[in-house]
Amino acid sequence: MLPLDGIRILAVEHYAAGPYGTLQLADLGADVIKIEQPLAPGTADDGYTGERDAPDFQNLHRNKRSMILDLKSDGARDVLRRLVEKADIVVENFRPAVKDRLGFDYESLRKINPRIILGSISAFGQDGPYRDRPGLDQIVQGMSGFMSITGEPGRGPLRAGVAISDVSCGLFCAIGILTALHERERSGEGQWVQTSLMESLLSMMDLHAARYLMEGHVSKQAGNGHPTGVPTNAYQTSDGYVNISIMPRMWPALCKAIEAEEATDDPRFKTRESRIAHRDECNAMISARMKTYTTEEMLARLAEYDCPAGPVYSIDQTFADPQVQHLKLAKKVTSQDGDDFEILRQPFSLSRTPTDGWKSLSPYGGDTNEIMAEFGFSDAELAALKEAGVVAGRES
Repeated sequence: MLPLDGIRILAVEHYAAGPYGTLQLADLGADVIKIEQPLAPGTADDGYTGERDAPDFQNLHRNKRSMILDLKSDGARDVLRRLVEKADIVVENFRPAVKDRLGFDYESLRKINPRIILGSISAFGQDGPYRDRPGLDQIVQGMSGFMSITGEPGRGPLRAGVAISDVSCGLFCAIGILTALHERERSGEGQWVQTSLMESLLSMMDLHAARYLMEGHVSKQAGNGHPTGVPTNAYQTSDGYVNISIMPRMWPALCKAIEAEEATDDPRFKTRESRIAHRDECNAMISARMKTYTTEEMLARLAEYDCPAGPVYSIDQTFADPQVQHLKLAKKVTSQDGDDFEILRQPFSLSRTPTDGWKSLSPYGGDTNEIMAEFGFSDAELAALKEAGVVAGRES
């Protein structure tokens, strides 16, 4: 058995944050039913994450089943009610007012099923002055302060290379849902789990947020450097770059590794505080020494003196690295059409209940008939709902 076998989730989701959250639960064995909306005539994707067979879509929706339910249709609320009666969790990431309008706000759901857990993701929160604003990762990266500390000083704000607010928000939503599931074992009642891109990314600001709240310190861009640790940086070698990040006690060892023993007791660099005060000079000295070595030579010397260091890879080099290959982070998945491709596995492992046997998302609406039958809809009811355009799916 997988860890979340027997947990049934209705995923009324789109774009990235919601799907990334339910992805975590699907990988752990939860039965995640992706409730998809009818596609516009002549289109082949949902307008958010591209074509169904594209890497982004398949990554976000692996291990999920697909059914089509037109939430705007007259009969959708009755169908949704019957689904909620037998579900454990509903996850949605629309603007807050949408679920109220469509009838799956928390108060409505708990009247149907007191054990239901609703996971809600929004850009800025379920209430407040920005409640109804549209907001995507790029917007929140700026508003959270994240872009103000990312990039080289003086070069202007810079976004992270991944949709970090979407990813972090999905993870926090999954954590909240698992917490609510555990609490339900004691109380027998569900609850409403709420998070937002803004809350999640501000939480990821971590040290910078803490320093501001406790000391009033406003962090600035530091490039590849660290606000409180020197040396921590990416240094150029004769043929590439090496990342170095050392603890203060490791300074003498680093000086030996780069053949700069005279810098060990240099008053500008001798202590953590003096290195921070002379950050530019310290980095310049290290850079000058590093450029006399190849990356391979420098990494070997740093390893010899037990200094934390590593190369700066492109993504293809990362997957070719022997440690990454040993960890088997890439997992093979067979699509519904029989084609094999690889995706990233979960970044943790469980000793007794490994999460293997992954599968790709079903074809669009491919599980509608099966799901409706599981929830107690008769063949006649299903046929009538299809005729009315409330549900759709492949004919068995």
